[in-house]
Amino acid sequence: MKKTFKLNIEGKNRDRLLDAVKHDIRKYVKRQRRVALPEGVDFWDFDCRFGSSEETAAVVHFATIIPLVDAAAKEGVDSFYLELLAKEGRRTVRPRPLEAEGGFGGDANMQDAED
Repeated sequence: MKKTFKLNIEGKNRDRLLDAVKHDIRKYVKRQRRVALPEGVDFWDFDCRFGSSEETAAVVHFATIIPLVDAAAKEGVDSFYLELLAKEGRRTVRPRPLEAEGGFGGDANMQDAED
């Protein structure tokens, strides 16, 4: 989705337009997440850009889009640009810290085994 949303349209309530914009964003995300995942892909991720125009749009995190839309509406902007592009996401395994293992294989057990 690459779109410039207008928040000031003659004859329409600004709050209703804001709600409609949020609805369109959520609807697009839900539709993209329903698409079948290719082999080896864990989830759909999104590349996001947000700004007052396409040229000034900056890369933002997906979770900050709705708060950014709210902030833009509070500032009173007439329109904003939003770009959401679906991409493949793969989960990575986080290494477990040694302290979390609960003493199995820790230094204390190794010293007892040497004695």
